[in-house]
Amino acid sequence: MSLKLKIVSPEKIQYDGEVSIVTVPGTLGRFQVLQGHQPIISSLEKGVVEYIDKDGMHNIEIVGGFVEVRSDEVSLCVEM
Repeated sequence: MSLKLKIVSPEKIQYDGEVSIVTVPGTLGRFQVLQGHQPIISSLEKGVVEYIDKDGMHNIEIVGGFVEVRSDEVSLCVEM
């Protein structure tokens, strides 16, 4: 696994671990984050966050939020 992913909602930490890929519903369209992605901060809209970890593919439905990518660390602050 090559990325550190942390997904936080007001209720709890939804996920905190290593993943190989993250796909998010950006305001201007869905996009994927892979190892070596350029730093970015983006708003998120209603949709599905998908990620692949050692246990396979996972989906989390969100109604909005923000994503920050820097140095192979992906942080999502989301509303469920």
